Amino acid sequence: MTASKKFSHRCDIVTEDLGGGISRQILAYEPSLLMARIAFESGSKGALHSHPHAQITHVLSGSFAVTVDGDERILGAGDSYYAVPGVMHGMECLSAGEVIDSFSPVREDFLSDEN
Repeated sequence: MTASKKFSHRCDIVTEDLGGGISRQILAYEPSLLMARIAFESGSKGALHSHPHAQITHVLSGSFAVTVDGDERILGAGDSYYAVPGVMHGMECLSAGEVIDSFSPVREDFLSDEN
């Protein structure tokens, strides 16, 4: 496992189209941490799921109906949530926006030869 470059410029980062109105940029990573920017179109959904990584998500813009462990809240710019490893969580975009996701340890499944 390697790490990302020390510095990144948004225009140089590969944008992955995940389908369903969602795209992702891997901003930085190393073995114990990964940070990504996720853009959502209004109405797009991050389906309920779980994974063995701790996740902290910070809303940069837009609004989202977020469910963590069965508890649902509406989050907007400046709000955040934490999902412990293994807990079910997901979100629906109510108005187009972006979030920053941080995972520990690194989400190796997010990395490709392009990042």
